[in-house]
Amino acid sequence: MSVIKINVLTVPAENREELERRFAGRAGLVESAEGFEGFQLLRPVEGIERYLVVTQWRSDEDFQRWTESQAFKHGHAQAAKDAKDAAPKTGHGHGHGGPASAGAELWSFEVIQSAGPKA
Repeated sequence: MSVIKINVLTVPAENREELERRFAGRAGLVESAEGFEGFQLLRPVEGIERYLVVTQWRSDEDFQRWTESQAFKHGHAQAAKDAKDAAPKTGHGHGHGGPASAGAELWSFEVIQSAGPKA
């Protein structure tokens, strides 16, 4: 049975565009991971500050392998570099130079029922 991993990112309104830009820049990194089944980045629309990064995996072990992989580390290192490069050269280093999210938590679920459109 598949597992769903949801990374819940608290993103202030002023950082939303930057978060989305960073994810777009990492597109393609996870798709070749063993056991990867799907990805969605969900933008909040009801006045909340939480983005959901939803991934589906064949097993928890596949997800763990991905988080320990070079591709995962490269993607996060590249995001950190991009943030540093985008940082203002003066001031307090706020804005796009630091983390786009103000907090994160990981939720895990097992898929016990699933449905799709009828043919």
